[in-house]
Order: sequence, then C-alpha cells, then structure tokens
Amino acid sequence: MQYQAVIAAPFAHLGVMFDHSGIRRIDFLPVTTPLLANPHPHIHALTQALDKYWQNAAYQPLGDVPVSYQATPHQTRVWQALSAIPAGYTRYYGEIAVQIASSPRAVGQACGANPLPILIPCHRVVGKTSAGGFMHSRDGAVLAYKQWLLNHEHG
Repeated sequence: MQYQAVIAAPFAHLGVMFDHSGIRRIDFLPVTTPLLANPHPHIHALTQALDKYWQNAAYQPLGDVPVSYQATPHQTRVWQALSAIPAGYTRYYGEIAVQIASSPRAVGQACGANPLPILIPCHRVVGKTSAGGFMHSRDGAVLAYKQWLLNHEHG
C-alpha cells in the first residue's frame, strides 16, 4: 500500500492516506516500517490530535482531524455508535447491535471495515467472552494493538 505518511505511535507505526478533504485511512504497521514525514495540514492535524490522545486517553481526537471516507448506511450507524463510547469504557458487539437495530456479526464486520482506527474507536467494542477481534483478525499483532489501546484508556 502506498502511504502518504507513516507516523510513530507508542506501540506501532501508522500508515496514513488522505485526500483533499481529510484523512481517508490509517493502518497499523510494524515499528520496523520506516517513518515517512509529510508536511500536509491534514497530517499535522492528525499528529497533533494523536499526541494529545497519547498524553490523555480521555481526549477524543476525531473532532480535531478532517476525515474523508466512504461508508454504507449501516457502517455509518455503527461508526457513530462507536464514536459515542467514552474513552475507558467498552461495549459488547451485541449492545451496539441492539442500539442500532442490527446483529452482532454485522456490527463486527463494520468494526473491521473501519478505515480510521483510533479516530473511530472500534477497539472499544469487545465480545462477551473475549476481547473480540480487531481489524478482521482474532490474534497476532493487531489484537495486541487493541489491547494496548484499551490499557491506555483504562489507565
């Protein structure tokens, strides 16, 4: 994937893509991925917002970052529900499903399709018996990223 910027996070590097309207995609990358600076104002807004979030887990970075993504109506409902979950709290897939009149599996699929993790906090949705998945995965590095974010927010 061709990223326009690669920025450092405390647990990984973040590959970032944007267009004229805002940030389109953020991917978690291994820390061995070379950083790639970009002076674009969208990247500056993202790094500033994430720096605030790394320092204060209660900070909600989405409001300070211009974003640009496409979503189905269902994904939009799920992502709006995720954005309403306060830092330090989690919700079950089933709770979100009831809230938006959907199914837990469909909520999980929309969470996995989230192009803006951290900004749209899909990491705050968990399974009843486990942390659930993250970015369409149930193990490996991406689940460690989810756990890092949850630990960060729970102080």
